[in-house]
Amino acid sequence: MNKIKPEQLNQMIGKDLGLSNWYKIDQSLINNFAKCTGDEQFIHVDDERSRLESPFGGTIAHGFLSLSLLTKLANESNFEIENTKIAINYGFDKIRFIQPVKSGKKIRSKFSLLSISERKKDEILVKYGVTVELENEAKPVLFAEWLLLLVLNQSGA
Repeated sequence: MNKIKPEQLNQMIGKDLGLSNWYKIDQSLINNFAKCTGDEQFIHVDDERSRLESPFGGTIAHGFLSLSLLTKLANESNFEIENTKIAINYGFDKIRFIQPVKSGKKIRSKFSLLSISERKKDEILVKYGVTVELENEAKPVLFAEWLLLLVLNQSGA
């Protein structure tokens, strides 16, 4: 685990921080996400129709499914900002869906530090560059600039 002290963050800007494990996107996960979000378009849930009528040759994951997995993938990556009490999702500056994830394929995420800004005492807003990769593919699934507000433990406690 790559442990990074908050005072080292300025030196880490522009550098890779960590890489998650591979995670398989299976049809069950896609179907559950479709049901949860109400987006049951055939390209996600009907393999036969998707093979016949879509350019994808089968079902694909929702772009928002890949995006929503960033928290899981971040938790599995091999870096940690020390002394963080809580990390609050602050949103995104940029999201680009570059290529679809076909059912049964594996993804992982690569994280880099784009910028930091100190907010209140014991709060740091970090911007991560996140690239979601598709196993055995050169072209990524998505790129995002993800903002997280880190609330640090008071006085390093």
